[in-house]
Amino acid sequence: MRPLEGVTVVTLEHAIAAPFATRQLADLGARVIKVERPGVGDFARGYDERVRGMASHFVWTNRSKESLTLDVKHPEAQTILKRLILEQADVVVQNLAPGAAARLGLSYAALSEAKPELIVCDISGYGNDGPYRDKKAYDLLIQSEAGFVSVTGGADEPAKAGPSIADISAGMYAFSNILAALLERGKTGRGRHIDISMLESLVEWTSYPLYYAFDGAAPPPRTGASHATIYPYGPFPAGDGKTVMLGLQNEREWALFCDKVLRAPGLATDARFASNPKRSAARTELRALIVDAFAGLTAAQVVERLDEAQIANANVNTMHDVWAHPQLRARGRWTEVDTPVGAIPALLPPGSWDGRPPRMDPVPALGQHTDSLLAELGYAPERVAELRGEQAI
Repeated sequence: MRPLEGVTVVTLEHAIAAPFATRQLADLGARVIKVERPGVGDFARGYDERVRGMASHFVWTNRSKESLTLDVKHPEAQTILKRLILEQADVVVQNLAPGAAARLGLSYAALSEAKPELIVCDISGYGNDGPYRDKKAYDLLIQSEAGFVSVTGGADEPAKAGPSIADISAGMYAFSNILAALLERGKTGRGRHIDISMLESLVEWTSYPLYYAFDGAAPPPRTGASHATIYPYGPFPAGDGKTVMLGLQNEREWALFCDKVLRAPGLATDARFASNPKRSAARTELRALIVDAFAGLTAAQVVERLDEAQIANANVNTMHDVWAHPQLRARGRWTEVDTPVGAIPALLPPGSWDGRPPRMDPVPALGQHTDSLLAELGYAPERVAELRGEQAI
């Protein structure tokens, strides 16, 4: 038995934040019923066609779900949705436009009056109140608003993160808050309203540079792939044109790095580099010395020296390298999930799953489960056909 078997989640979701949160719940065994617009569905379905015609974002965040198409503006569709929630749901998740769920009668206040044990999680850009409540909020915009972009990138130009980290952070806080609310409900019998803000989630993740700039101090500089305040910590070229990522954390490692990697033990006591703040301030000069020492070595030889000195290092992998990563393969982290166009590889969720594997069910086609879900609610096939003709489903 998986941890969340028996828990039903009804979700009005699109894009990434809410779908990522509910996929985590599905991984743990929850039944997740995804409500989508007829004919169109979650607009993330159309972001790209990179996975045999399916969108990469959608495939990533929507396995193990059931797709129910409803036009929530149609009166009968609203009745279906409310019945589904009140008769079956333990959790409702939504990341519709601000105020949209309330207009549909799906606010926590309205739903909890009829079903006090219900957990309702709202995910939005800025939260359910405040002066920014109604602003549109996409991942890049929140990365900017949260200050993340200001400390990411190179000296001449800021950069966003490659993955959708504002969405991911909000999704993970929604996931953890829902788990906590389920535990609480087990003790009290009552549900809870959860209000997740993408801005607040990403600001929490950006709290190190926020505190670094405490009380008017200068924020950490943008230093590309190098660490902003620890040095040497970042990418360095080897003589064969490849790049090695390495990182030092303390003075003991600095001495080992000078001795065993640079083969210049006297550098460890050089006054210019005698502490991390001094090395960070003199990084241009120190980088030149490191690059010169690496110039006669291949990347593999540099890594061999780093490993011998027990200095942390890593390959600068491409996406293609990660697909073939030997560590993921050795630990058996790859499996398959089915999709409307056939089986595709999928990474097992992080964690240990011995003896109780996570749920890895298919990625649903749009509306794939509409008929079966309506049958559960007692709708006859003839009435389902009528509702389809009315474009309610």
